[in-house]
Amino acid sequence: MISITDLDFHFGSRTLYDKANLHIKPKDKIGLIGLNGRGKSTLLRILVGEYKPDGGSISMSKDVSLGFLNQDLLSYDSHESILVVAMQAFSEALEIQKKIDEVLLEFETNYTDDLVEKLANLQERFEALGGYTMQARAEEILEGLGFTTEELQRPLKLFSGGWRMRVMLAKILLQQPSLLLLDEPTNHLDLPSIKWIENYLAGYEGAVIIVSHDREFLDRTTNTTVEVTGGKLVPYAGNYSFYLEEKEERNAIQKGAFENQQAQIRQAERFIERFKAKASKAKQAQSRVKMLDKLERIDDVAQDDARVNIKFNFTVTPGRHILRMEHVGKKYGEKLIFRDTHVHIERGDKIALIGANGKGKSTLMRLVAGTEAPTTGNHQLGHNVIMAFYAQHQLESLNVDNEILQEMVEAGSKRNEMELRTVLGSFLFTGDDVYKKIKVLSGGEKSRVALAKTLISEANFLLLDEPTNHLDMQSVNILIQALDQYEGTYIVISHDRYFVENVANKIWYIEDYQLKEYPGTYNEYEQWQEDREKAAKKAGLASPTTPKPAPKEEKKPLSNAERDANQQELRKASKELKEIEARVTTLEQELAVYEKQLADPNIYNNAAQLKDATVKFEQVKKELNRVNDQWEKLAERVEELEA
Repeated sequence: MISITDLDFHFGSRTLYDKANLHIKPKDKIGLIGLNGRGKSTLLRILVGEYKPDGGSISMSKDVSLGFLNQDLLSYDSHESILVVAMQAFSEALEIQKKIDEVLLEFETNYTDDLVEKLANLQERFEALGGYTMQARAEEILEGLGFTTEELQRPLKLFSGGWRMRVMLAKILLQQPSLLLLDEPTNHLDLPSIKWIENYLAGYEGAVIIVSHDREFLDRTTNTTVEVTGGKLVPYAGNYSFYLEEKEERNAIQKGAFENQQAQIRQAERFIERFKAKASKAKQAQSRVKMLDKLERIDDVAQDDARVNIKFNFTVTPGRHILRMEHVGKKYGEKLIFRDTHVHIERGDKIALIGANGKGKSTLMRLVAGTEAPTTGNHQLGHNVIMAFYAQHQLESLNVDNEILQEMVEAGSKRNEMELRTVLGSFLFTGDDVYKKIKVLSGGEKSRVALAKTLISEANFLLLDEPTNHLDMQSVNILIQALDQYEGTYIVISHDRYFVENVANKIWYIEDYQLKEYPGTYNEYEQWQEDREKAAKKAGLASPTTPKPAPKEEKKPLSNAERDANQQELRKASKELKEIEARVTTLEQELAVYEKQLADPNIYNNAAQLKDATVKFEQVKKELNRVNDQWEKLAERVEELEA
């Protein structure tokens, strides 16, 4: 289907691919893996023609169609409903539908045999394209990805970036390309949606290439693994778990061959050194010199599995009870999040909070942290508890003008430079890396710095909200090791099942607007939930995980004064919303300009231009995130006032 032959590609002076080869066959399900910065996403962009290779060739069958899900699609915007946006996948069928409508309109004044025949031909083509089922298929995929039936008619513009990405994924899936290219598809999905997409891909007729750091997802969706390493594309005939076993065997063979060759080289070098001055042995010594010059050297095995040893400093030991929250209720306006829920955390608990987005996981974390007050109930932190909270938005609080080491010093842990370097080394910042400015770091590197800052704090109670987002597999493994050595208490929110299985001894989930607990590992919880589903089905009952409607409360009628105040606030909020929308559009256009500059390889030859573009890109991105948050809050308020 697609053949990549002797591919060469460079970013400035950096070589990403050097004579790389790969053959992609129909129905291949490929997991593309490798450390960050090795060129995985770049390969996908080369395949779709966004980047041109410096050498080699890519041959593709004429009938091959490509569907590319990438992070750039986050910025796509539209006033159309998400159902309409997803159905843009059926562009030809929609065009024919317009023509059918035009013919039917013409029938009212001009009913002829020619028009009847034209209509029949159009309807036949419309049916062949699946026109009569396209809306049902779009609804099925959107709901599978987590949207409710009511949300399908809401404008795309009302959704945050992560939910917009789901709409774009739905659109690509509906196009059914012969090759799906998915770049970190699980980044914006919750667990139910991840499981849905796994089932969908299992029956997908075309080929798929997936770049992902979610090893469980790769195990369930791929039958081939391709590692990007040393500028090459190295295939393995199995999923990620198979790759790990096979690579270990290959590494053992390579290590043995390397050590044998090194022994032969040392023996030859000793012979040369000993006999090069003796006339009787000079010829033999020279022969060994020539042999060493011609010898094709075997590389030692690269060690990608970094080991971590972090010494955690607790100034105080907390009491047995870390936190108690009793009879907690939480509402946003009329929207119920929690009712009469209880939270009990004991010293040493390792808790994973899982479940679908929109259930209140992040709200619960803020309630636990005390950064948000419950509507009802109380919050009691235990004796000597010192808390630290890590969430993605905290990446914005990093001082972009600081070097990494300075950022760690200012974290206030009172550790010396050697200790801080040791911690940073555990998070893959070695040597002069520690002097890099925060502003030049990638999203994954910033995440590692923020996590390192959280872990070196003297906190004995950690709250970690999606800590594995933007981390590659090596970094996730480092975090697992760090948490294994951590003797305090923590709660993590994560959709990475491998991570959750390896760090949690209790599972929290939200059901019927209350927090529930399963006292075991994630795999045990999964089996327990599966047994519950089967038992409910056998008894003819609704699934225990099916959300129940929120209890209805009677609304008190508004007074005339309250109605007038609402209308006045609505007019003001609507005006502000339009102003913010215009600001978002302007910022998105600015961001696109800087993205284009940074995607140009020539910019890496001009340090001043690169620095200027990078700084401006980060400034605009930060401002866009701030304005988007402002827009979302205001849009929700307008919706409440209109209800």
